[in-house]
Amino acid sequence: MMGESAKNRFRFDLREANGALGDIGTLLPLTLGTIALVGLSAQHVLLGFGLFYIATGLIYRLPIPVQPMKAIVAVALVSEVTPTALALSGMLIGVTLLVLGASGIIDRLARLVPQSVLSGLQLGLGLALGWIALGLMKDQMLIGALSLGFAVVTLRMGLHAALATIVFGVILGVGIAQPDVHQLNVSQGSGWTLPIPTIEDFRMAIADLALPQLALTLTNAVFLTSLVARDCFGAPAARVTPRKLCLTSGAANLILAPFGALPMCHGAGGVAAHHRFGATTGGAPILLGAGLLVLTLLPDPIRHAALTSIPTATLGALLLIASVELAANRRLFDARPSCRPVIAVAAVATALGNPLLGLFLGTIAEIGRKWILSYLGLRRQR
Repeated sequence: MMGESAKNRFRFDLREANGALGDIGTLLPLTLGTIALVGLSAQHVLLGFGLFYIATGLIYRLPIPVQPMKAIVAVALVSEVTPTALALSGMLIGVTLLVLGASGIIDRLARLVPQSVLSGLQLGLGLALGWIALGLMKDQMLIGALSLGFAVVTLRMGLHAALATIVFGVILGVGIAQPDVHQLNVSQGSGWTLPIPTIEDFRMAIADLALPQLALTLTNAVFLTSLVARDCFGAPAARVTPRKLCLTSGAANLILAPFGALPMCHGAGGVAAHHRFGATTGGAPILLGAGLLVLTLLPDPIRHAALTSIPTATLGALLLIASVELAANRRLFDARPSCRPVIAVAAVATALGNPLLGLFLGTIAEIGRKWILSYLGLRRQR
């Protein structure tokens, strides 16, 4: 009985490996861009992701993803951010998440968010991921279109679509055009020891990085990750609670960020991606984490070639499929007619603005919905 139970929780086969690669459309482009532009050590960043992925697989025993914190990466890609400020932001968010998780506050907050608003946030994040995916594909439209078509066909045929599409994309990249990501220098970066933080590092870490990221982390990496995990995996996802997600993300960032890891979190889009491409057990994140650890041991030229061999358009095609899986959730179709305007408000605000705006406007819309229903009910009684 125990052996069968363990087998169900951890499978290490092609299906799990294929599912593990479903989320690299998010992982690789954001990570490589930050490594190159901020001057981080690729080894240290990959080591952080590898360790956190393996720990996540062991703790949750499900394909729960590990992703770079998108709001922090977005700032790092468009402005001058120091490695020290990045590390500080990861540590600050880590402490905050640990406090929210250990105190149980996060579970109380999760119960306050209406289901209609969560559905809108999920739809909005799916749309936002789709827009990012199209951005990855726009400079190599032919490769992107061929990769997307190939991925859809192989998915329909029940094949290992992520693995096959990646191989297909590499062949296309060699035969049609060299990917833009080849221009990035991901072979060098800062060492293990971070310089003493300056006042500007603290200001940047708090105001520019940590505070904007927290709203995205709490909505996408905590509330929605728990929700989507239950949708995808049913009863086994009972352990994927907001409190536990806070604790694992908080601990990982507090421990790994000082050693050169990117600030990391979980993510609803990654759950949808792993599930869509076939992962069902904790073996998937463990396999991906082990693969990332192997990359850290390779010589710089080989690691660089391995990291930059997949065209960004192919990664965008995989991400686009995951974004559709995230956005088209069953609650959209099962929602009451009165809830659909609330979902729409939260989704549009999230897609065009950010999850905090979606949460705020969606909650106002939900309060308005309840007031209207209450008012109409009183009128009928008269």
